[in-house]
Amino acid sequence: QVQLVESGGGLVQAGGSLRLSCTASGGTFSSYAMGWFRQAPGKEREFVAAISWKGTYTNYEDSVKGRFTISRDNAKNTVYLQMNVLKPEDTAVYYCAADLGVVPPTNPSRYDYWGQGTQVTVSS
Repeated sequence: QVQLVESGGGLVQAGGSLRLSCTASGGTFSSYAMGWFRQAPGKEREFVAAISWKGTYTNYEDSVKGRFTISRDNAKNTVYLQMNVLKPEDTAVYYCAADLGVVPPTNPSRYDYWGQGTQVTVSS
């Protein structure tokens, strides 16, 4: 089984920073494209960022461009999401996901595995 576990969520003031981690086990991590998604209460799951197998391709949702950075360390089976200049509208449960493909999609239905999520709350 492939298991993804997120960590690093918490409460932070607007303008602050937070770094999320997602560690994989039970599979070949380097063969998966990875993505980050978020979901606020009453809203659909939203694409945030994605990264290819080697980390040479990245993609971001417009509202987080210039503030968030996705990266991965295949030796540690871990993908990261560095979040800077956080805003209250960033408040959500953040999920990591894995897709058996080269180019990571933005559609959540195309991902094969999901973590349980980590709560991020940004106060104003």
